[in-house]
Amino acid sequence: MDFVLSKLVWLVLQPSNLLLLVLVVLALLGWRRLLLGTLGLVLVATALPVGHWLAQPLEERIPRPAALPDEIAGIVVLGGAQVSNVAARRGVLATNQAAERLIEGAAIALRHPEARLVFSGGSGRVLPRGALERDVDERFVAMLQLDERRVVYEDSSRNTWENALFSKELVEPEPGETWVLVTSATHMPRSLGIFRRLDWPVVAWPVDYRTTGDDLELQVGVGQRLDEIDHAMREWVGLVAYRLMGRTDALFPAP
Repeated sequence: MDFVLSKLVWLVLQPSNLLLLVLVVLALLGWRRLLLGTLGLVLVATALPVGHWLAQPLEERIPRPAALPDEIAGIVVLGGAQVSNVAARRGVLATNQAAERLIEGAAIALRHPEARLVFSGGSGRVLPRGALERDVDERFVAMLQLDERRVVYEDSSRNTWENALFSKELVEPEPGETWVLVTSATHMPRSLGIFRRLDWPVVAWPVDYRTTGDDLELQVGVGQRLDEIDHAMREWVGLVAYRLMGRTDALFPAP
């Protein structure tokens, strides 16, 4: 129930959707000055890199270590990079902008043949249509010719909480083992907080950085800028929601 509710709430709170809703309401009410003022704010928000400014603190919160330990027990790669419906329909490998999750997770596995490789993710859709992230993961593993005996597929989870919970149940990490967590840099603070909440110590390996730290370029690109804002705000909202639900160990988990 909380999964469906979270999807419905985000459908409204997603900045691009919320903005459209506000503009429609103002137009219907005939509040012309407020409508023009809101459009002015949209112009500013789509000319400035607001989304990058929101994402940068998230990306810099959990720095990547200089190196990984010599021996690790396993690598957990969180889902979100797979475009499973396209992969199923076209019969090809299909990923999105977060493909570094798969790439760097596999790269670590190749450098550490002693480690298990866990791909965690089922379907994040409210009404899944049969395609799972596992379909993409299996194709990716086959393309790299990785030893399938090392690979674990967790394909039941629908969100980050379930990623961590179900993966832990599958692999049963032992005390003292070193596990590496691979996910997008903006997503790492919330993910790390969840793993700590479940008492599963991991080494954070953030990937998929989207900011440089000096994003000051002025350009008007409504679609791109709104997408950047949506991407960052999803994590800020998620941090607050997961903390309120007791699913993370802190509001803004630190290194």
